[in-house]
Amino acid sequence: MTRNHPIRILLAIIVLFSLFTLACSKPSQDEDVPSLKILILGGTGFIGPWEVEAAQARGHEVTLFNRGKTRPGLFPDLEKLRGDRDPDKDDGLTALAGREFDVVIDNSGYYPRHVKASATLLGPNVRQYIYISSISAYGNTSIEGQDETAPVATMDDPTLEEMGPNYEYYGALKALCEQAAEEAMPGRVTVVRPGFIVGPGDTTHRFTYWPLRVRLGGEMAVPGHSDDPVQVIDVRDLTEWIIRLAEQNAVGVYNGCGPDRTLTMGEIVETAKSVTDSDVTFTWLSTDFQEENPEIQFPIWVPYEGEYKGFHTFSNARSIATGLKFRPLTETIAATLERFDTLPDEERAEVMTRIPPEGEADLIESRRE
Repeated sequence: MTRNHPIRILLAIIVLFSLFTLACSKPSQDEDVPSLKILILGGTGFIGPWEVEAAQARGHEVTLFNRGKTRPGLFPDLEKLRGDRDPDKDDGLTALAGREFDVVIDNSGYYPRHVKASATLLGPNVRQYIYISSISAYGNTSIEGQDETAPVATMDDPTLEEMGPNYEYYGALKALCEQAAEEAMPGRVTVVRPGFIVGPGDTTHRFTYWPLRVRLGGEMAVPGHSDDPVQVIDVRDLTEWIIRLAEQNAVGVYNGCGPDRTLTMGEIVETAKSVTDSDVTFTWLSTDFQEENPEIQFPIWVPYEGEYKGFHTFSNARSIATGLKFRPLTETIAATLERFDTLPDEERAEVMTRIPPEGEADLIESRRE
């Protein structure tokens, strides 16, 4: 009989302990997650492709329904159903008739009539309807720290199907869409109200503005004060969490904003400076600059006062309790710049015409007077 060497015994114990620790640390919701059949209404814009990747990474089967006009070549191996959200246009929702899915993720519902039509048609054959709404659905943004129970926006004519010249009806329409889904599928609807969604692939370039401008260097005008709160959520964090909401069959309303602490405007630009190794310096404008320069609008930032004082302070405690997590801001900034640098020359050039904004030098000079 051979003798067990003490070192071999110690190594065996270490390996067994490591395996035990790994098994115990694995999230319980990942142990036996059944494969879901997920239908995404839209799926080829900004958040849709990230939802597809998150769903596929976790073993789910995905089908897309859209008009086939935005990046139709994406995901050639997925089932794609063609139609229109408006049931009165062309073939409308005909391609969805009789189809069965576990979960529907509605990224493209902007008018309650459209959402009601899809939720009513799919309701008998669907377990859960996830509607992607907006933090703009809330009616009062002057109050800090509001949660999902806060009153939503309303409009005089709920049948109106237009956003308005300045998108003034956007929030109320989103709230009406939420209600339309719940009326069609009571108790089976999940409403996600994101704030500003940022990160790689954002075609609005609202957040992209800040790291791009920082990377240019020089003296940079920054609105407000360095400690003004800002809520942004990386598109990858948002979409991974949406898929987990589907796995949990978590219904109700959730604020999809972040992070899990108070993020400030100062931290955003200082972090961008660190990531880009820029020589930029910052001139803070306070908020009174808008009185004399109303035409200059900085993206994402809103005055931390008056009717907007609570806009970047919504509570996300309920969402965090269901598993919403946030990656470091450095990762979001780096990935945003990396994706921007791969865009076609003409697209990058067009964005750069807005950076810095026209009149920035005059704003900076006015601070010195």
